[in-house]
Amino acid sequence: MRRSLAIIAVLAALAVVVGMASISSAGASPKKFTVIEHATTDTVIDTGAAGDSTGDLLTFHNELFDETDSTVVGSDQGQCVRIDPVAGTWECAFTNVLDGGQLMVDGPFHDTGESLFAITGGTGSYKGSRGTMRLLAGPGANEFTFIFRVIG
Repeated sequence: MRRSLAIIAVLAALAVVVGMASISSAGASPKKFTVIEHATTDTVIDTGAAGDSTGDLLTFHNELFDETDSTVVGSDQGQCVRIDPVAGTWECAFTNVLDGGQLMVDGPFHDTGESLFAITGGTGSYKGSRGTMRLLAGPGANEFTFIFRVIG
């Protein structure tokens, strides 16, 4: 009987510790930072009907600059598949290689307007990360602003 009570007490204490850790990580402030992609290598591969059509492939491997657009801070590489040429949407998956590790993102890219990607994982100091990456056109031609909100 004493052994059962001791086991129950240990399990209860463990549940409290795990619960506190969950609350602590859930309330952690996200790390926010911005980089600017210079889209100099984007290549569209026409895979189906001639011209812009469903199934076309976009590949890229570009440099990423700091928020002031003055210093290279990393690179990205990935691919997108054209989903709807009329709506102007692609489905993309790519890796952002930054100081300290990599952040992988996935989601729809819109030819115009803002796009929102899910952070699906990371390596190095970003291991276990989740969150979002907003993508905005500009500030210059063939440039895109990535605004990361990283949790974990």
